[in-house]
Amino acid sequence: MPEDATPFFVGPHRFDADDDPTRPVLDRRYELVPEPGERLLGQHCLRVAGHLLGPSEDVRCWSLPSPATITVTERRLAYVCTGSELSVVSGRDSRAGARHRRPVRLSRLVSGQIRWQWPSRLELAEVGDGIAELRIVCDALRTIRQPALALTGPVGLVAGLARQVRRSVAGFRLANADLVDLSPPERDVLAVRGAASPGPTLGTVTLPGSLPVEFLSRDDYYRPPEAEAEAEASPWAWSGFPAHDHPAPPADAPPQRNPA
Repeated sequence: MPEDATPFFVGPHRFDADDDPTRPVLDRRYELVPEPGERLLGQHCLRVAGHLLGPSEDVRCWSLPSPATITVTERRLAYVCTGSELSVVSGRDSRAGARHRRPVRLSRLVSGQIRWQWPSRLELAEVGDGIAELRIVCDALRTIRQPALALTGPVGLVAGLARQVRRSVAGFRLANADLVDLSPPERDVLAVRGAASPGPTLGTVTLPGSLPVEFLSRDDYYRPPEAEAEAEASPWAWSGFPAHDHPAPPADAPPQRNPA
């Protein structure tokens, strides 16, 4: 597993697949290396989790064991977590036939990103006494399960991050017509989203022009809740990594609701 391996939810999607050459590049201090011409807008320290949101369900797929460094640019949001070592849980070694029972070291570094062509809406909610959660929901298709990155921290910090992300996404899409196809009404909405006004403190803000997320496997779209329960019991579940990958079916194959 590479040192910048990403947890489930980010890894199986096109915007940060394992074979994506544009995944975050980090320096020796584990900080994001900007791409040529990329401008850094802010850096924060927040809790990070990944969700899959369906029309009537919300599945929390993973969470990082310690706060992560969140870096925002005019092109993307990237996160890096170095606070805890991720390893397999006890019991996997015996099933694999290993002779040693010490935990197997995997990685002390977890990273991921969301580029600004993917978010379809931002959801900001207060979840506790002085604590807020910002969900960056990706994919324009609400008939399937949408991946969402949840960032949690003090209300003021998270609300400021929500405004920063809203304005960055809007500015990116207005400036990159070659990546996103915008209608005149969508351009008007994005112009408002990119304005300096503070915008709503809590609630949902739509971001027109988002691209549909392409999962590597159709099982990621249609995985039923009981499959998640089985995955949580797997040796990799606690660290947030999938126990196995499902090969993508042929293009003409019908969607499968019960993955093997």
